Amino acid sequence: MTRNRYCLVSVVGLLIGWTTFIECVPTYAQETAVVGTVSSTTKNTMTISTAPGQYQLYTFTVNAVKPALLPIGTQVQVLSSPGDEPDIRIARMVSIVQPGAPAGMALVDIVPEGVHRLEREVEKELRPVQIAARTGIAIDPELVLIGADAKFRLWNTGLHFRPGVELGIGELTTMVGFNLEGIYRLPLTGPTGRWTTYVGGGVGINLIHLGFEGEENGSRFDFGDFTTDGALNIVGGIKRRNGLFMELRTSIYSRPSPTMRLMIGYTF
Repeated sequence: MTRNRYCLVSVVGLLIGWTTFIECVPTYAQETAVVGTVSSTTKNTMTISTAPGQYQLYTFTVNAVKPALLPIGTQVQVLSSPGDEPDIRIARMVSIVQPGAPAGMALVDIVPEGVHRLEREVEKELRPVQIAARTGIAIDPELVLIGADAKFRLWNTGLHFRPGVELGIGELTTMVGFNLEGIYRLPLTGPTGRWTTYVGGGVGINLIHLGFEGEENGSRFDFGDFTTDGALNIVGGIKRRNGLFMELRTSIYSRPSPTMRLMIGYTF
């Protein structure tokens, strides 16, 4: 198991080194100006129609210059650069060419469902606070795990604070774990990429009960019989834009807590 931990640490180190190199390479993405009609907006996205049946989804840079309100039907000019994929561009400046339809005029939403689905996924990914549920297995000792966490984005960066709780049940071991972790999204792709990878670490505090169910008072959850164990967590994972993710966590100085956990989960 020690060898597995060293392998994970090595992989994390290589990923951080590679992303540092990527960040040092200058980007020469050419900005383009496009005129279109606003078809849909959310807090972090805007979709415009550039021609009949053609739509473009935009996210905004941190310091994007844009009107406070962009009613549907407003004709705008968007200065943007390429995103991680052709369906998503990053807008730096939005200016109104012609105001939207007069108040009271009915506007038919003809944006395809596929575009709306992408818009919802991007909006969820850009939220500053996200909630996730997870399940998986632990090794050494063997446990079945369920858990939940909240993720808070810090300073509009790829860095997040993630407190979480999990319950593990095995043949001999019952665990209630509390984790306080920092998570960093690797800049191999942007925050709205179809797939993103992340690494992180933090501390874990685990309440451990060893024994068969039915002993003494017959309960696994008599907290008077729990012992407290601390751990140093190292985390690596991959996440799909729709919310599905898979994560590997190894814990150092953690026995009798699990030394390795493999989890799958979903971000709501």
